[in-house]
Amino acid sequence: MVEAHAKSLAFVKNLYSMGIPFFQRSYVWGEDNWQDLIDEFLSDHANNFLGSIILKQERAPSGELNRVSIIDGQQRLTTISLLIKAIYDKFDKKTKENTLETIHNYLFYKPSETDGRYEVKIEHSHYDSEVYRMIIQSGIDGYYIDESDINRQHRIYQCYQYFLNSLESKYKEQSEFLFNKILKRDNNIFVVIDLDEKDDEQTIFDTLNNSGVRLSPADIIKNSIFKRAIQLMGENEAIRFYENTWDRTFSHDEDDAEYWGEEFSTGRMKRSNIEIVLHSVAIIKGFYNPDKNSLSELSKLYKDEISKFSTYQELREFLDEIISYSRIYKKNIIATDRTTIFSFENDFQRLIHILNTLEFSTFHPFILYVLKRYDDNKEVRDEITRKLEKFLVRRVVSRDDTRSFNKLSRDFIQDLSVLDTKLMETKIDSIRQGLRSISNQNATLLLFWIELKRRWNKKEDITDLKYTYSLEHIMPKKWNEFWGKIPMKVKENGTTMNDQEANADRDEKIKWIGNMTLLTSSLNTSLRNHTFVDKVMGDGKKKGMKSYSDLLITKQDVIEPFDRGDKIWDEDKIKMRQAKLEGEFQEIWGIEGDIV
Repeated sequence: MVEAHAKSLAFVKNLYSMGIPFFQRSYVWGEDNWQDLIDEFLSDHANNFLGSIILKQERAPSGELNRVSIIDGQQRLTTISLLIKAIYDKFDKKTKENTLETIHNYLFYKPSETDGRYEVKIEHSHYDSEVYRMIIQSGIDGYYIDESDINRQHRIYQCYQYFLNSLESKYKEQSEFLFNKILKRDNNIFVVIDLDEKDDEQTIFDTLNNSGVRLSPADIIKNSIFKRAIQLMGENEAIRFYENTWDRTFSHDEDDAEYWGEEFSTGRMKRSNIEIVLHSVAIIKGFYNPDKNSLSELSKLYKDEISKFSTYQELREFLDEIISYSRIYKKNIIATDRTTIFSFENDFQRLIHILNTLEFSTFHPFILYVLKRYDDNKEVRDEITRKLEKFLVRRVVSRDDTRSFNKLSRDFIQDLSVLDTKLMETKIDSIRQGLRSISNQNATLLLFWIELKRRWNKKEDITDLKYTYSLEHIMPKKWNEFWGKIPMKVKENGTTMNDQEANADRDEKIKWIGNMTLLTSSLNTSLRNHTFVDKVMGDGKKKGMKSYSDLLITKQDVIEPFDRGDKIWDEDKIKMRQAKLEGEFQEIWGIEGDIV
């Protein structure tokens, strides 16, 4: 039966061991949370309410102490205990003597009444346990630690040090007030929800909106997997199962935990690496339907799927598949940034860079599926991923619908021929139109890979580049002041354009990719709208495009003709360069059936 009561921290005095289930996430609170906790207890609130705590009574063998599991609230309970210990450690000798019994009651328990030793009350999972135990025990009952033995990068240690430093620098005179306020018997800081062995804590847990760092979908999915593992094999076996699978893969050390928790922008939201993998697996296995489901439902869909497993073997095979895809992801779906070196001959790296730049993770399920299915057939795998790259670039440039990408990723998995069909749908005419009204981001991306293709074709000394270049419109958007009156222009039907038509024609061609290039550094703003000669050469004080023209697409197309005496850049030059770049686009992303 579920019972909930408002309680002060004194409730922990009546408990013995408070265990954190082995599959719960490690300590994650940071400096903002630590400071918020201090601020709350220093406020004039009569009750410093911090949210709810869920405790579950665990069955203890006859003759052993009762034990509760902290289902929710480990971050708050851990942080409060570290704050209490830090305050105690800053007390003078006399105050320490006066408060030692309190420390024993709140932070420790005695295995038996006749026992002379005290055990730390909160038992953390293995990643946090040693650091937490060393800090709590240090200086108590003659136990001292060598701080060189502590992992100073561990967040629990950093929390403790933050409190020590704050108490020394800002709250020295308020230490006793803080201590007494935290432990005040009528300061109801929690609603404590007590569950018995038969209660389903996950149902209650998922509906609460507690303070602090909320559980991620990955946390909830992990909890569901290993709660089911305990039901199918018992806790001891489940612990070994956890350590050999999830823990070894996703949280074996701090580097692993940091990698899988790292977040990336994917469209309008941010998702971690592990969440992208879990979402991908759900689509591959078919229990996430992009037509019906949203990302907010991911953890529930996983829980429903996990509940179907009636044997350990089924659960094991399911988790093995998640781990298999996670390894493929970590090996192949590499984050790219301004330090990454790119080469045109690396087709798969190009695809990943395009996806990362456009902030698309929607095709990750399909990519993972292809990499796993065709692991032993590189030729087929590469052919499929090249088709995906062409499909993606053509769709984006032509400004066709991209909202259906989640559904298409699922469709490609179910039937590879759908990719061929969809690839043929985007015609060269719509691509040409897209290249004549292209966004700065897309222009930068295409010009970068066209540059790498030129270098690869010509076997230049330098064929690898970093994605660090600045886009420049050769004829500026604000051309009126320095580029003078437009010469007479003739329409395709042979008639002369009036001034309004000529201006509109120029404004249109400025948006063409043929009028854009990449520079190794941005031009000074005062030069950007200047005459073509000044833009290329500079004005004597500030450098022009020629100083930043290391790339072939700038040097060959603009600077070398300029040095040969061609000092004019106009609509005709844009049209000529547009045709050249469209041809190069076709070499990289063209398909059979395009009418060039």
